[in-house]
Amino acid sequence: MKNILVPLANGFEEIEAITIIDILRRAGALVTTAGLIKKNVIGSHHVKILADTVLDDVLENDWDMIVLPGGIPGAPTLAQDNRIIKLIKESEAKRRYTAAICAAPTVLERAGVTEGKRVTSHPGSENEIKLGLYTSNSVEQDGLMITGQAAGSAMKFAFKLVEELFGKEKVLEINKGVLADL
Repeated sequence: MKNILVPLANGFEEIEAITIIDILRRAGALVTTAGLIKKNVIGSHHVKILADTVLDDVLENDWDMIVLPGGIPGAPTLAQDNRIIKLIKESEAKRRYTAAICAAPTVLERAGVTEGKRVTSHPGSENEIKLGLYTSNSVEQDGLMITGQAAGSAMKFAFKLVEELFGKEKVLEINKGVLADL
């Protein structure tokens, strides 16, 4: 089973977070949502979520993938959290997947793991990508790093994560139920 961490900061983008969590769980991944400080987390559009746990309780877990949803002020909050930066650097060092969508690729940038890699993000965050090679694609992959542009590309982004972890057949299987425009 694939073990995935989705950290949630207050101000996360709801469409991105829920789409990622839902599609990965449909694929059979063990997705753990972790609030930075407490389990109750509020999205950027005031949707309240009860995370599975708090980040401190899962810092020592072994993750196959870390996925960062965007949102304002969620993504900047993730970028300022040294525990998140450490997890991203460790994931990169262990040759594990890191993924981020919308404004969250700036977290990968702050961790220093985007250097020389193709990265996409919300156009509003484009100027913050200095180490990475910015593209305007809805989803971008460079090695074990997968980035997405915005809430509108959340489904495509989530299915790319499934494809990498479980294969194209699993994407087709799940899409029989959700009928996404892939």
